[in-house]
Amino acid sequence: MVADGKVKIKDQAGNVATVTIADVNQSNGVIHVIDTVLLPKM
Repeated sequence: MVADGKVKIKDQAGNVATVTIADVNQSNGVIHVIDTVLLPKM
C-alpha cells in the first residue's frame, strides 16, 4: 500500500513495515530494505 507518500507492506498478523531503501541491485537480484520484521501467520 502507499500511505503518506511511502510504500508500506502489511503481514497477516497486522504488522506494517515501511520500505526505507528501494531497488538495491545485487549480483543475483534486487532487494528492498524494510524497517520491521514481517512474519507469516502462525
